[in-house]
Amino acid sequence: MSKIDLVRAAMVEAMKAKDKPRKDALSMLLSALKNAQIDKREDLTEDEENAIVKKEIRQTQETYDSAPANRDDIREEAAGRIAVYKEFAPEDMGVEQIREVIAGVLKELEIQTPTNGDKGKIMKVLMPRVKGKADGKLVNETLAEMMKK
Repeated sequence: MSKIDLVRAAMVEAMKAKDKPRKDALSMLLSALKNAQIDKREDLTEDEENAIVKKEIRQTQETYDSAPANRDDIREEAAGRIAVYKEFAPEDMGVEQIREVIAGVLKELEIQTPTNGDKGKIMKVLMPRVKGKADGKLVNETLAEMMKK
């Protein structure tokens, strides 16, 4: 079952429960997924669906962070949407899982002790493997930490 179907089913439940904030959040997510599918002109893969959900979370988090301190209404709405979106987001990789992927990439590239000069080569191979599964900032920090050792 695709994310579009899951979100649509959850939206119907929210409508039946008369939960307008949840229904609105699901409607926005469904719209983003459908628009991406229309742009692609074929069904989305699971990774593409997950990337769209993460993008929506990121954009809503930016709205939350940039809202003025005295605008609690905007912050509450954004926090509610983020909570709903996270129900459909895949679980992010932890630091240990990222370390394992980095170790595999280092072995594949035959790099014993990575240096700053190797970082570009490593990231070029590493990022496609963790895209949509891990936070890029966390991946970068983990790699930097491993390079210090």
